[in-house]
Amino acid sequence: YDFFKRVNKDLWLEFEKGSISKPELFETRFGRLFEVCGCALTKEELLKINDDFIDHMSHHGVLMDGVTEFLERVLGEIGGARIYVVTNGVARNALGRIESTGLDKYICEVFVSERLGVSKPAAEFFDIVTEAIGEPKESCIVIGDSLTSDMLGAKNAGIASCWFMPQGDTARAMREYGIGYAASSYDELFEVLMKWSAAAASEN
Repeated sequence: YDFFKRVNKDLWLEFEKGSISKPELFETRFGRLFEVCGCALTKEELLKINDDFIDHMSHHGVLMDGVTEFLERVLGEIGGARIYVVTNGVARNALGRIESTGLDKYICEVFVSERLGVSKPAAEFFDIVTEAIGEPKESCIVIGDSLTSDMLGAKNAGIASCWFMPQGDTARAMREYGIGYAASSYDELFEVLMKWSAAAASEN
């Protein structure tokens, strides 16, 4: 499992750079796993395993502790707040996991790269999203855990960002990716959003 996670993470980074396609990612991550296990499978078998894997995940979302309370607090205490999801994942998986956990009642819309025809961190991805929701970039903030997808995408698009659950040299990463905020817990993230929303309101 640890090997799969490492390979999977590396391949998603390659996908974000445009070095590989999503089908190549899906085939390769399981191809390398079964190779280590001493099994040789065909491309069709590997893609079928990947399809079963995604199907299982789409029905079994797992929530982080405190997420529903956080979302209720944001929507209840920050005036005009709306929540959207932006993801490079598979639409069936993303939508299924959100629905299976009940988070769909807090979310206005889910934007998936495979439906938009462009992936994070491309600025075009965020241009499509802001146009679709009818909001200027100045009234949006991207919250994410990925530097190379979420934070770089926000930087490319000229949108405020908050790095959630940061690891490593946080100060250096924030400078390199132009990140405005960082938060290590839902309480910290709420305080960030309160501060950011107040600043955004004063500027507008």
